[in-house]
Amino acid sequence: MSRTTSFLSAARLGRRTVLASVLALAGAGWSGLAAAAEPIKIGLVTALSGQSALAGEAITRGLQLAIDELNAAGGVLGGRTFELVRRDDEANPAKGVVAARELIFREKVAVLFGGLDTPVSLAIVPLINQQKVPFMGPWAAGTPVTKNGADPNFAFRVSAVDEIVDVGMLNYAQKTFGTKKPGMMLINNPWGQSNQKGLEAALKAKGVPSAGIEKFEGNDVDMVPQLTRLKAAGADTIFLVGNVGPSAQVVKSLDRMGWKVPIVSHWGPAGGRFTELAGPNAKDVHFVQTYSFFGKQGPVGEKVIKALMAKYPDIKGPGDITPAVGVANAYDAMHLVAKAIAAAGSTDGDAVRQGFYKIDRHEGLIKTYVKPFSPGVHDAVTADDYVWAQFIDNRIVPVGVTPN
Repeated sequence: MSRTTSFLSAARLGRRTVLASVLALAGAGWSGLAAAAEPIKIGLVTALSGQSALAGEAITRGLQLAIDELNAAGGVLGGRTFELVRRDDEANPAKGVVAARELIFREKVAVLFGGLDTPVSLAIVPLINQQKVPFMGPWAAGTPVTKNGADPNFAFRVSAVDEIVDVGMLNYAQKTFGTKKPGMMLINNPWGQSNQKGLEAALKAKGVPSAGIEKFEGNDVDMVPQLTRLKAAGADTIFLVGNVGPSAQVVKSLDRMGWKVPIVSHWGPAGGRFTELAGPNAKDVHFVQTYSFFGKQGPVGEKVIKALMAKYPDIKGPGDITPAVGVANAYDAMHLVAKAIAAAGSTDGDAVRQGFYKIDRHEGLIKTYVKPFSPGVHDAVTADDYVWAQFIDNRIVPVGVTPN
């Protein structure tokens, strides 16, 4: 081989090496851009079927509305958008855990939203703490969901909290009905246990005697025996804690007894077909809410109503946004999640957990949040953020407000 031939071969080899290097670098660059552009998956485990499906759909709509807004504004972390991935837990803790594991391990969600039922959320919380995946609760109110004893704790919430609601139930009953000796009707599960503890503490703090505590199962259809015992014990008000179906059966059992007694409830009746199942006296149940779209709205409320009406044809006005708390809690919670991810600068679970503590201020739907989270406080909604409501013409309306 001549020197000229050797030189040309070396030159060609050099060009190939350079070209290969350039292509490799270009490929790496495109790969990095692709990774940066991947959507951030947000998981949701909630009841999407059964009696509480309406509430699961409300949570979905609140989340999706916030995601639409965030994506339209350019997303976070240099342009990454959000994508919602849902699973139906059928209000069953075991199915909820299976769904959560699928979203965490297969879908690789950055944040997992819990759904309606405290027992389901309580079953999921150990998993998210173990896997270091931030959990956001937009509904389940059981106190131990966020006060779960883990350190570090990955469970956060934008929703009611039992121990705070229970104080509010007593205060409202005394102010509205002059309650002196309430009786409790509680679902026999961890949510009922959480509220029993909270109600007993609230009564003890005010020196108010209890007429008794009665329990019921989620599939019970006759609560007359329990209510008869409370009536005999002198109950002048019923504190009710239960989801849609059994709460409706309490109302129907009272009808059969002919006992007209004030009912002050947690927000379980708001989660689905309560008026259909309970009948005309559903309107007599007063229950807690975190938000209402009735009445004068602030700028965020007006924007949300307009966006919901544009996106969902079945929404013609405030009365069709139901249950309002599902929409409102999820909407605000998603915006706070986005701020936590932005503050973290990544989707790493522990970084996002600490990102929640860095949120300074957010103009939300329920309220203006100012430093809503800290290592010792994982609940963003306080006692000052609750409103009391009832069903009027199948619409959830604040007590004392006349719907248009």
